[in-house]
Amino acid sequence: MTDQRKIMVLNGPNLNLLGSREPDIYGYDTLDDIAAQLDDAAARAHITIEFRQSNHEGHLIDWLHEAAEESYHAVLLNAGGFTHTSVALHDAIKSITVPVIEVHLSNPHKREDFRHKSYIGAAAKGTIAGFGAHSYMLAFEAALEL
Repeated sequence: MTDQRKIMVLNGPNLNLLGSREPDIYGYDTLDDIAAQLDDAAARAHITIEFRQSNHEGHLIDWLHEAAEESYHAVLLNAGGFTHTSVALHDAIKSITVPVIEVHLSNPHKREDFRHKSYIGAAAKGTIAGFGAHSYMLAFEAALEL
């Protein structure tokens, strides 16, 4: 029997440039590479995955609301730079019952001081960071356990 669970994967600003943007920090995998890996994992788990990216904060907020309205099982959120600036995303996460897992390719705590505070992490169920593209797979596995 097929599980009806759905997981939404949201990606914020500049993540469309993965693979070419600062590969020494973010790696050489593109966002399409990560989406393909997650699609394969979702197919094996017999669940639906929805993968999206936007450079616009409002889109991410709308999609979080959509995840709640459409009864998604979980949201994996790499908010990019909005992680450290967006009270609005923090509030959107707090306003829904769908668990949100914060995802980062790099470890923000090993980077510039301004990256050490996460408004997303303060509202999220948990955070996975520092494992490159594999961070998404670890977050996906955690979402399956929720």
